[in-house]
Amino acid sequence: MNDIKYKDMEFHIDEGLTLEEYNLLQKINEQFTNDDIYIEYLHDKLIVHLNKLDLEKLESLIRSINIPNDSIFYNILKKIKGIGSYGIKGGKRVFVDYDKERKVLDRKAKEKKRNKQFYTVGHNFSTKNNKCPEEFLDRIICGDSEQVLKELPDNCIDLILTSPPYNFGLEYDNDDDDSHYWENYFRKIENIFSECIRVLKYGGRFVLNVQPLFSDYIPTHHMFSNFFIKNKMIWKGEILWEKNNYNCKYTSWGSWMSPSSPYLKYTWEFIEIYCKGDLRKPGPKDKIDLTPEEFKSWVVAKWSIAPERRMKEYGHPAMFPEELARRVIKLFSYQGDVILDPFNGAGTTTVVAKKNKRRYIGIDISEEYCKVAQDRINSLEDDEYYAQ
Repeated sequence: MNDIKYKDMEFHIDEGLTLEEYNLLQKINEQFTNDDIYIEYLHDKLIVHLNKLDLEKLESLIRSINIPNDSIFYNILKKIKGIGSYGIKGGKRVFVDYDKERKVLDRKAKEKKRNKQFYTVGHNFSTKNNKCPEEFLDRIICGDSEQVLKELPDNCIDLILTSPPYNFGLEYDNDDDDSHYWENYFRKIENIFSECIRVLKYGGRFVLNVQPLFSDYIPTHHMFSNFFIKNKMIWKGEILWEKNNYNCKYTSWGSWMSPSSPYLKYTWEFIEIYCKGDLRKPGPKDKIDLTPEEFKSWVVAKWSIAPERRMKEYGHPAMFPEELARRVIKLFSYQGDVILDPFNGAGTTTVVAKKNKRRYIGIDISEEYCKVAQDRINSLEDDEYYAQ
């Protein structure tokens, strides 16, 4: 008995055991081995030494004896039934070390399999991260992202947050259909994304705000997702950005009040999150600026955020709001991290990065948008709170 581990429970007795209760005690200790349960009678208390137990057998035995419902043995039965943590082995509830072996095995198995998603097997990402050259940091760069990014070293960006535009200087042929345009579009975007993956640090995150092209029935989010999976990026998850905008875009050429081809209205966009090589991105604890309330709220992957109201002011037709960028940047990066937006547009990503004490690189091919983005940064530098 001394070599067996038990979960011990004490039950005090005011007036000793009745003859029936004493006989029941003897039967329990006779019909159950010490490996399962052993009840010790010590003057004014019973000590139940519990290891594993066929609970139905114990209950049946107790009910077969003529004892009152308030007997201490019914109390023992109730207490054992109330134990919420146990394993099951051989039809018995196991109360001691039931999870020890499983936890060790699970932990080792998980450590071995961690980040071994079947679609990332064979990736050749280097685990060696590099420092981003200082001359690129905290800059709005006007140019073709595909070419600008080639100047950066591998593995030097902590977080990429972007929303690719649907027109950025590609020639549109006046063919009978626009298939060639979209082929060129996706080819160009994927070339830029390939460079983004290269410069992203091992463990870095790529956060993509995208919505389907409803009017053309192009599932853009699925097409981009397919690209990232083929390029061995880990899909971490998806956030629905609920815009609460009921004057929203919808699929075109649909039928009204008819099942022939009803159009669908969407009041949300997708935020896809991918990781390079590892789901975990270690960082200094003193550079975490999330509050507990923010964390608990934002990990619920449906964000209700109103659309950007200043698009006309900034001259940009499709901007995500600062609140969306703030949540992404605080949830997926540390203070001091380098944030990249290769389609920076009017500069929401870069301005929010600066507001939240991150370094930034914003690239856009439009001189007009770059000027707007720089003006927004300059206005922060005039503010003592944000000025570095």
